[in-house]
Amino acid sequence: MSRRALILAGFVLLLAALGLTGCKRNETHRKLIAIIVPSQDNPFFQAEAVAAAARARALGYDVRIDAHNDDAYTQDNLIDVAIASNASALILDNAGTDASMSAVRRATRAGIACFLIDREIGASNIAKAQIIADNDGGAQLLGKRFAEAMGGKGNYAELLGRESDTNAQVRTKGFHAVLDQLPQLVRVSAQSANWSQSEAFQRTETILQAHSDLNGIIAGNDTMALGAVAAVKNARIGTIKIVGFDGSPDALAAIRTGTLDATILQPAVKIAEMAVDEADRFLKTGTTGMPERQLVPCELVTRQNVDEFGVFERIKPAKARE
Repeated sequence: MSRRALILAGFVLLLAALGLTGCKRNETHRKLIAIIVPSQDNPFFQAEAVAAAARARALGYDVRIDAHNDDAYTQDNLIDVAIASNASALILDNAGTDASMSAVRRATRAGIACFLIDREIGASNIAKAQIIADNDGGAQLLGKRFAEAMGGKGNYAELLGRESDTNAQVRTKGFHAVLDQLPQLVRVSAQSANWSQSEAFQRTETILQAHSDLNGIIAGNDTMALGAVAAVKNARIGTIKIVGFDGSPDALAAIRTGTLDATILQPAVKIAEMAVDEADRFLKTGTTGMPERQLVPCELVTRQNVDEFGVFERIKPAKARE
């Protein structure tokens, strides 16, 4: 018997044992919403999980939160557990489009309504909804801001996310839809730092040694941007414009101090709450009332508007600007 089968069998036996402990439990049973995110340590994914769980509990559901750590095998096991525990809905930030289609299909066939957030899959009519941030639009916004901060010219480096992550590919494509139109902006280096701050620090150190005339760094997420900020500070180099993507609390703090020029807010809280609201609507009416694929706009965050944002969400209305 495979490891996954042993885990599932043990879990089913546990559920059966619990079910025998009292008949009254079924009378007060609340529907379960399973929430699976890549990590509960990363602030972005933690914000997703916390927001989704809070909204689900407020709507009267039981909740369980798990993390697959970007491992498709772990994700498969967690979806098997959701099936065995009779989850009514699944809120999933998946472990990669290719690796996740069969897992989402399996959950759907088992009667679980699946709602994907942050990362989509390359198939339709399996999940009830795929609610994602407009990474392309956000990347183009950031590209324009970066070009303005650079004065439309100079040498820059790009720190890319994990190559297998669709969002990394979409963001770099969005950056270059803008930056490649400006011939005086020259990309002298492009390296993957795998979304990691420590890897970004090391990559930036190497880039700075090879390119003493570097003017800017554009990073595929805030974690890498902050690694670049630390490397530039360590090298005692000023006047390098650095931008990130996600709108993390640490990035907002760096924008306030001027060490980071800008970021793009990915509205993780809004997306997670939308997914739970649509799951609730589907479970009660049989329809979400919305198209399957839904793009949620991203927002540019700079020193001028940074106080309008909180933990991966807008907390104040936008001020009118001249």
